[in-house]
Amino acid sequence: MEKLSIVIICFNEEHNIGRCIDSVRGVADEIVVLDSYSTDQTVRIAEEKGATVKQQAFNGFIEKKNDALALASHHFVLSLDADEALDETLRDSILKEKEKFSTAAYRMNRCTNYCGQFILHGSWYPDRKLRLFDKRIACWGGTNPHDRIELSKDTEIRHLRGNILHYAYLSIADHVAQNNKLSTMAAKALFEKGKRTRRLNIIVNPFWSFIQSFLIRAGFLDGFFGFVIAIQIAHMTFLKHSKLYLIQKAAK
Repeated sequence: MEKLSIVIICFNEEHNIGRCIDSVRGVADEIVVLDSYSTDQTVRIAEEKGATVKQQAFNGFIEKKNDALALASHHFVLSLDADEALDETLRDSILKEKEKFSTAAYRMNRCTNYCGQFILHGSWYPDRKLRLFDKRIACWGGTNPHDRIELSKDTEIRHLRGNILHYAYLSIADHVAQNNKLSTMAAKALFEKGKRTRRLNIIVNPFWSFIQSFLIRAGFLDGFFGFVIAIQIAHMTFLKHSKLYLIQKAAK
């Protein structure tokens, strides 16, 4: 059977890290946690559950995930966030592939738990993520905070049955706070990459984001929280473009 490393980045995730580690038992040959100097019980819990914990100041999602990747001892790696966990179907799918990996990269769906409800429609599902791969032909790229795996050209990607369960937000207030934080990060990253926006984008893009999530991708089937999520996606889009516009003005 092939060897598999699990790598997890985290900061102050004492409510999530234990569930994450427990979900990969029997799948992982090693578990590596790269922590950003948590001030809660994250490190203690991770160590008690058998993970190897390293600490490093946060330097961006993409940068930190690549640093975590470098800590893995085995070629094949499954990358998770601390607020994620594998469901039973996905665990079984990975175990079957571990008998002999048939390709160098695997994609799977991610299902988000929002305020206690799993979201099965809209922009959030199926949220396909490439998370299992041979690190020799992969690295993290994208634009912070929206990281993605970049593979060597012509790498075959296979889809695994099952879900990564994403325990994202306990409350709407948590989501609003995260929108503010991530939109600031996104606006700065876009500006540094030479991206620019206009006043029209501040109006049109949020509206389109809502229509796409709630109507086109049937977010309304998730009821009240489907509506809330569509509003929050529009809110995030509004904040990102507004902040980018202000950065542009300041730069001039």
